[in-house]
Amino acid sequence: MNEARTSAPTLAEIMSHDEVRVNSLQHRLRVKSDRNSLDDSKATLPAKPGQSIGSGNYVVTLGLGTPKKDLTLTFDTGSDVTWIQCQPCFSCYQQQEPIFNPSATQTYKNLSCTTPQCSQLLISGCTRATKTCLYAVIYGDSSFTIGLYATETVTLTPSDVFPGFAFGCGLNNTGLFHGAAGLLGLGRGPPSLVAQTASKYGSYFSYCLPTLSSSSGTLVFGKDGGTTNSAGIKNTPLLTNSNGPSFYFIEVTGIKVAGELLPISQSVFSSPGTIIDSGTVITRLQPEAYDALRTRFRQLMMNYTMTQGVSLFDTCYDFSGHDTVEVPTINFVFGGNVEVPILSPGY
Repeated sequence: MNEARTSAPTLAEIMSHDEVRVNSLQHRLRVKSDRNSLDDSKATLPAKPGQSIGSGNYVVTLGLGTPKKDLTLTFDTGSDVTWIQCQPCFSCYQQQEPIFNPSATQTYKNLSCTTPQCSQLLISGCTRATKTCLYAVIYGDSSFTIGLYATETVTLTPSDVFPGFAFGCGLNNTGLFHGAAGLLGLGRGPPSLVAQTASKYGSYFSYCLPTLSSSSGTLVFGKDGGTTNSAGIKNTPLLTNSNGPSFYFIEVTGIKVAGELLPISQSVFSSPGTIIDSGTVITRLQPEAYDALRTRFRQLMMNYTMTQGVSLFDTCYDFSGHDTVEVPTINFVFGGNVEVPILSPGY
């Protein structure tokens, strides 16, 4: 069992984790080169930074089982299967809460190999004796989870309870999950929580991520989940892509530096597209787009001394001796002519 960890991941660890995850997403795209709301119901869960449990991702807490046990899960828009660590664990990392015990709940049930839920998995197997469905998920950073595919009652809020929710009961789990009890899959695929609760929420969900200075954001299931402060909200369409049917794509149309639109061909952004992924920490650009951004940014920062970079961060500055620093603005332009300024702490 790995040692307990509550400190935030280092920059090097975040970069390494992101690098292999992004490589995996891009590989899946290369290899494979709306529905209306049925209910006005809405469920709101606090979304928190994972630093307190040693993660660079965001986490939510939900209930599982009868009686329910509250579990903290990393939420991931880039994958479908929800899973948690289960007893008896053959190989489990250290997590914040006690490991889930299926024998201590009245509503746990293993799924057989012939069930539709089992057939929806990308990687599945079958036990010889009991014909119980086995699942496996391998992530881009070489993390993985393997175990029994089962159903259980999941509780989002006291009034939002879903019996028969299909999830992975992980018996062999290895990777950079750092303190979380497992992972909440919010992708587009059939196994995801979004798909399994579609009869109530119509496949709508939204999230507001907390900043470093705030204690909590929100993960909301249901239509119009983000309209509380609608005056400040800008909308750009979410797109589909047959090369990555589980991913959420958005359209980037341009990048501005100091108010000037960079000379980047639209084809650079459109093929194979841009994924929005809650499990990837660092925004990545195609080389042509990044080169244009870097060149113009460096031109406007010639009054400052460059210093050694860190990993793929190759444009860093030493501001020693400067009482004030003027940094050029960076704006991303998305489909629907939506222009979003990037706050300077983000770059």
